[in-house]
Amino acid sequence: MNKYKDIINLPHHVSKTRNPMSLYNRVAQFAPFAALTGYNDAIKETARLTEQKIELSDELKNMLNQKIKLIIENIKLQPEVVITYFVHDNKKSGGVYKTISGNVKRIDEVEKCIIFTNKLKIFFSDIISISY
Repeated sequence: MNKYKDIINLPHHVSKTRNPMSLYNRVAQFAPFAALTGYNDAIKETARLTEQKIELSDELKNMLNQKIKLIIENIKLQPEVVITYFVHDNKKSGGVYKTISGNVKRIDEVEKCIIFTNKLKIFFSDIISISY
């Protein structure tokens, strides 16, 4: 303690040329940091579950084809339908099933898809149910 006897009771130094650091910036100096950048995101991505696409029976495929034909017959009315379909995951194998409702604008028989008035495009091969 005798080593610092000459300076121990001096007032705190305040610079005349620099503004004091804000409390926010002072706290940030001691904030924890991520040593492994992206590690938490990788863990979350690994933990995220996806579903496998269901293979439809021929009977169910025929039923869906009949419903698509019915939509084609009534396309001028822009029928409102509820469709459950498979959305492929961009990062992992599999995906997720979504159900949406909306008005059908047209059926593209070349691309084999349903196009809604909101421009959503659903391919026939991804559909598992259609209801009116």
